[in-house]
Parts: sequence; C-alpha cells; structure tokens
Amino acid sequence: MQKVWIYLENGTFLEANSFGATGTSVGEIVFNTSLTGYQEIITDPSYAGQFITFTMPEIGNVGVNKDDMESTKAHCKGVLVRNYHHEYSNFRAQGDLDALLKEYGVLGICDIDTRYLTKMLRDEGSMMMIASTEISSKEELAKTLSQSPRIEEINYIEQVSTKEAYIHKSGAWNHIKMQYNKAVMSDKKVVVLDFGVKRNILNELVESGLEVEVIPSNFKADDLIARFEAGEIGGIFLSNGPGDPLTLKNEKAQVQKLIDKNIPMFGICLGHQMLSIAHGHDTYKLKFGQHGGNHPVANPVTKIVEITAQNHNYNVPDSIKDIAEVTHINLFDNTIEGVKYHNKPVFSVQHHPEASPGPHESKYIFKEFAKIVK
Repeated sequence: MQKVWIYLENGTFLEANSFGATGTSVGEIVFNTSLTGYQEIITDPSYAGQFITFTMPEIGNVGVNKDDMESTKAHCKGVLVRNYHHEYSNFRAQGDLDALLKEYGVLGICDIDTRYLTKMLRDEGSMMMIASTEISSKEELAKTLSQSPRIEEINYIEQVSTKEAYIHKSGAWNHIKMQYNKAVMSDKKVVVLDFGVKRNILNELVESGLEVEVIPSNFKADDLIARFEAGEIGGIFLSNGPGDPLTLKNEKAQVQKLIDKNIPMFGICLGHQMLSIAHGHDTYKLKFGQHGGNHPVANPVTKIVEITAQNHNYNVPDSIKDIAEVTHINLFDNTIEGVKYHNKPVFSVQHHPEASPGPHESKYIFKEFAKIVK
C-alpha cells in the first residue's frame, strides 16, 4: 500500500493508506451506514461525484462478483474505510475490491478513523474534499480543491445515463437458482428515463410484470406523449441519479410537459425530486443527507413502518403538500419520503424500494405502479 493525503474544505488534513486506483480526485464526502453491500453501493450511479465513507469498519472481506454490479462500472470518486481486507471469503466472490476500484479509476482510502469523519460530517454537514497519492502538500491540495468545481456545478447525469435505448431483459434475483430471473415479455411497456438507474430497479419493474425500455436522459417529451397516446407505452418511470436536481434545467422542462398529460408516472430518489421540481416545488439540500440501509419510514395513514434503503442529499419541500398527499415520512428527521399527486396517476418515493443493498419491505411499491399502468 502507498500513502494517500486527504484535505477537506473545512481545513482538515489527513494521511492514510491507499488501495485501488492511484492519482488525485475531487468530490463531495458523505457517509453510508449500511452493514452489507459495499459493491452495490460503490457501483450505484447516484454516488457519481462523491467519496463514500463506510461506517461499517470491515470492507472487502466478501470480495466482489459480476452479479452484484448495480451498473456497468463504479461511479464514485473514492471510498474511505477503516479496515480494507484484500483477502476475501465468500462462495459467490469472483475477485477482490482492490482490482474493481483499479479497473474503474476509483481511489480507495483505508487505515483512517471513519468514526471521526462520520461525526464531523454529522456535525458540519457533507463537504467537498480532495484525495491524492501524488500530492502530499496541504497547501497544494487546498489550492487544487479551491479551483475545482463543486458537485452542484456538474451535470453528472450526462455521464451516467445510457447513450442508447435498450430493453431490460432480467428480473429479480432468484436465491434458489442463484441467478436473475429472465424477463417475461408483457403486454404493457413502460419507459425508464435513465438519470443513473440502478440495475435492481429495472429488475423489480420487470418482476412486477412490465416490459421495460430504458432511454437516455436527453429524451423528448413530445415523442413519449405520442407513444403513450398511440398505446405503445403505458407509463413512465423516472430513475434515481447523482448531483443536484436543480441543475437539470432541460430535464425539468421535458418532465413538465409530461405531467400535463394523464400518463401514469412513478419516480424514485432523483425521479421523486424531479417530479416535485417540475410541479413548481424546488428541492433543498439536507445537512448530510440520508445514506444507508436501515432508515425507518412510516405511512402516516396506515401507521405501518418500513425499514428502507436511502441514498440522497436533497429533499422535496413541505410545500408539496399543497398539491400532493404525503404517503411516507422519514422517522429520523420527519422529512417527506413519498407523495401521491392529487388527481393524477403520478406518485414517487425518496427511498429505494429495490434495496440492493438493504431490506425488501418496500418492494410492493413496484406492484402498485404496475397496477396503475395495467
């Protein structure tokens, strides 16, 4: 292992050891409280532009495999872990995390006090940072960081979205056959607006009985409206994705055209935020966001509590209550987690019902969307 030097925008300067890729990288640092599923987290496109601090101290011990990739690559800027294990032990493992990070140019930082970092982020909020295996000077790191664009100034959607439309061919993971179920072609097709969609969101849409077509984020609303009116598609799904949703001006304009029609629509995470913004209710940034697989969410009507997977730094405002019914509330901070818009077949949730990693208590939401489409 070689040394890596870290500088945070609050002036904190740290030295640690590195694994994975080498070089210099700038991004926003957040923390994730999940106990398992580091590969799924690292390959989630929503983490593009971010460094992930894992509160779970042992990372790398179960290796990596092709089936647990949530996208085609690792999109995050880097990972910070207390203890990295190069030697792994799991019957599904096909390689080590070090090699995966090297393949996709992601910095790995280890032998660092992740509890200290997590408490700092909890108290001061998420912030920009720079990490380098090349630059050891605090002053030079600080200068480079100050001259780099902030995460909210970069449209990461353009980087993570698919470039060509395609039909998704797999369903949910089959624990008996140890493979993904094959898609059964449905008489109802939905179009997924890919802002950085996770593989298991697509799997769950297929598993709910829908044919799933994924299209790039530079879609044209008029084309989708024409396809819906012709009966070619039955609904639209707005995916998760990275960055500040308020930077997505073109996408907002297109979604606004869609909500004027009576098209069934369902959004998760960034998709949830985009629907709010398109309705005229701008999102705001949380202090340190919600990232993990253990967040309690309540339905205010049924009083049922679900333990959910979360990954977001932005939230919809309370003013959304003027045009939508709140269906889910986060019990950690009482922020809005889900809404159903008045007099429209449109609803969305902030949390991730597909989990991956995380609990599966919210998967029923995909079936609710399929019922509306059908």
